Amino acid sequence: MAEPKLIAPVEVEKWAAMPTRTWFGHPRGLTILFLTDTWEQFSYYGMRAILVYYMVERLGLHQQRASVVYGLYTAFVYFTPILGGVISDRWLGRDRAVLIGGSIMAAGHFMMAFEPLFYAALATIATGNGLFLPSLPSQINGLYAPDDPRRHLAYNYYYVGVNLGGFLAPLGVGTVGELYGWHWGFTLAGIGMLTGLTIYICGRRYLPTDASSGTAAERTQSDDDATSAATRKRFTLLLGVAGIAVVFRVAYEQVGNTLPLWIEHTQRQIGSFVIPMTWFQSLNPLLIFVLTPAFVARWLQLARQGREPSALRKMATGAWIVCSSYLMLAAVAAWYTAHGGAASWLWLVAFFVVMTAGELFILPVGLGLFGRLAPPRYAATSIALWFFAAFLGNLAAGALGTLWSDLSPAGFFCLTASAAAVAATGLRCLDGSVRDACTRLPTAPYGELS
Repeated sequence: MAEPKLIAPVEVEKWAAMPTRTWFGHPRGLTILFLTDTWEQFSYYGMRAILVYYMVERLGLHQQRASVVYGLYTAFVYFTPILGGVISDRWLGRDRAVLIGGSIMAAGHFMMAFEPLFYAALATIATGNGLFLPSLPSQINGLYAPDDPRRHLAYNYYYVGVNLGGFLAPLGVGTVGELYGWHWGFTLAGIGMLTGLTIYICGRRYLPTDASSGTAAERTQSDDDATSAATRKRFTLLLGVAGIAVVFRVAYEQVGNTLPLWIEHTQRQIGSFVIPMTWFQSLNPLLIFVLTPAFVARWLQLARQGREPSALRKMATGAWIVCSSYLMLAAVAAWYTAHGGAASWLWLVAFFVVMTAGELFILPVGLGLFGRLAPPRYAATSIALWFFAAFLGNLAAGALGTLWSDLSPAGFFCLTASAAAVAATGLRCLDGSVRDACTRLPTAPYGELS
């Protein structure tokens, strides 16, 4: 039986035609893509950092209602890419989808500065994100030849690049919103989105040609690949992975939902200086910068020795680590509740170190898994499937967050840890099936997919 083809011959020719000039050892287009998303992340995470505070303190919403609104918004940010991915792959093309989606998102961020437009602004941002989010990272594969050994590391470096925006967002948007007014924070988020679009437009010449612009013969070949039995099996397995990722997101997304409410009551004073609450949201992306090089170096070392863990084993390990981070918070919260006083901000630092280590095992690895298994003409749709798991996970996270007011902090953190533990178990159980499917791919480098 012939090996299943992941890449149509005409796509290989397109990759071979890509420029070989590099920045930082990788195609220049990778830098353009992650800088574009850096500023998109700056706008998204900046707005997210102040969203709960804005609803509770400015709009006067009850905590439970604010949690539901937060959950619905962050969920639909990841639901609309399913529709946007199909539109991008079948009609617009990834380039135009990025430009149109980014422009809509910028408009939504500026609308947030006006209280009567609050819900309309949230809907506008989510709509634009549907076109933008899957269409940007789905261009990464097109920057590399199928057998390029740098390809499996591209998603890790991309993940580092986009977290630059996540690091700057609470320091910029969060600080401006907290000190000078929430509306100014939202305006700054809109400026960030426009900056990302400018970078993308200036660097378009370094990006791959849209597959949607190919001939009818190219489209037929790619569609045949997408409907083959092997591809259908891979999509089925990816659906299973996405389902488990939903459970993981229930725990992970509490970082932006209920955790800020606990941070508000921690001891954040250093001498006469009080650390702003939103600054703690910058710890996660900062730690991604610090930890990623060590993780990548270790995985490369194991790969050369033939001992690199499979993608699902890495992801299961990450879920267990995130579980342990919430158990640590539960123990800290229980101790301070029993003995009085407020938990030190140092415990928050410790939590983010452990949680971020777990995140690096699961989120960039999962994104890469979905990206590299995608049929060429369904790249944005496949990436959107990974984000669809975030949609369902955010809905569930918002629902779980409503229990914050009914449980003790220790009890709530234990419940959150249990969600991560369930996800870890499920990922480990799927490892054998996914490994069997991935070993049939002709160019799975360094065991990353196997």
